[in-house]
Amino acid sequence: MTWPSFLIRRLLQALVVILLITVVVFGLLHSLPGGPARGILGAQATPDQIAAFNAEQGLDQPVPAQYLAYLGDLVTGDLGESYTLNSSVSGLITERLPKTLVITAGSGLLALLVGIPLGMWQAARRNRLADQVITGVSMIAYSTPAFFLGLLLIIAFSLNLPWFPSQAPQGASAGAVLAEPAGLVLPILTGAAAMIAVFSRYMRGATLDNLNQDYVRTARAGGTGGSRLLWGHVLRNSLTPVVAMAGYYVPVAFGGALVVEQLFNYPGMGLLFWSAAQSSDFPVLLGCILVISVATVVGTLLADIAQALIDPRVKVGQS
Repeated sequence: MTWPSFLIRRLLQALVVILLITVVVFGLLHSLPGGPARGILGAQATPDQIAAFNAEQGLDQPVPAQYLAYLGDLVTGDLGESYTLNSSVSGLITERLPKTLVITAGSGLLALLVGIPLGMWQAARRNRLADQVITGVSMIAYSTPAFFLGLLLIIAFSLNLPWFPSQAPQGASAGAVLAEPAGLVLPILTGAAAMIAVFSRYMRGATLDNLNQDYVRTARAGGTGGSRLLWGHVLRNSLTPVVAMAGYYVPVAFGGALVVEQLFNYPGMGLLFWSAAQSSDFPVLLGCILVISVATVVGTLLADIAQALIDPRVKVGQS
C-alpha cells in the first residue's frame, strides 16, 4: 500500500469514527430522563418552561433536523452553552484544554523517556534480581489508584519533605502554569506512574522478542554487542507496540487528568468535567466527552502513522 492511499484510508476511517461519536453524543443528550429540557431545567420545570426551552433550542424539530443542526454547530465550533457558568462550552474548553494538555503531555513524555529505556534495560537483564524488583514495582505502580498515589506523593514531598507545593499552579493560561514548574512536578508524576509501568512492560516484551530474532544473532556474530546492539538494531524494531499503546492511552490520560486535577486543584478540563458532573451541567459534560473522544481518534491516527514510519511492514500489511 502506498503512502497516499495509506493516509487517505486512515483519515477516512478517522472521519467515520468521529461521525459515529457525534451520533453517540447526540443520542446521550436526547436520552436524558424526560428529554434534554427536563434534564437541563430540572424536575421542577413546568410544561410551559419545557416548551419554551425546546422552541429556543430547536428541540421541537424532527430528530434528523436536530442532528443536522447539531453537526452544523459543531463545524462552527459551537458546543452549546453552560447553564451554570453562563458561558459557551467551547470557550470553557478552549480555556481549560491547554492546561490539561500540559499535564497529560508532560506525563506521557515522562513515561516514554523513562519507560522505553527502562524496558530495554530490563530485557537485557532478564530474570535477574533487578529485573524482578522493577517488575514488582511496576505492577504496584500500575495497580495503585491515581488518587492514592497522589496523596502519598503529597505526604512525602509536600508535608514531610517540603520540596514541592501540594497545589498545582493556578495560572489562567498554559504559559502562566508553565511559569511555575515546581507545582507541576507532583501532578505529572502522579499521571505518569501507571504509564511508565505499562510502557516499560511493553518495551521489555518487544525487546525480548527481537533479541531472539535472526538479525540480532547475525549482528552478534559480526561483533556487535552490548548497548550498540540494543540502541542501534533492537530499539527501532521494538518501538512499534509502545507507539501503538501511546496512541490508545489518550483516553486513559484524560481520565487520569480528571482525578489528578481534582486532587491538586488544577484548573484544567478534568476539574471542569468534575464540576459539571456535580452540577448536572450536561452541555459541558457532553462537550468534554466529545473533545476527549475526538482526541482519542486523533491520537490513534497519529500512532498508526508513527508505526508506519518506524516499521514499513505495518503499512504494507494493511494492503
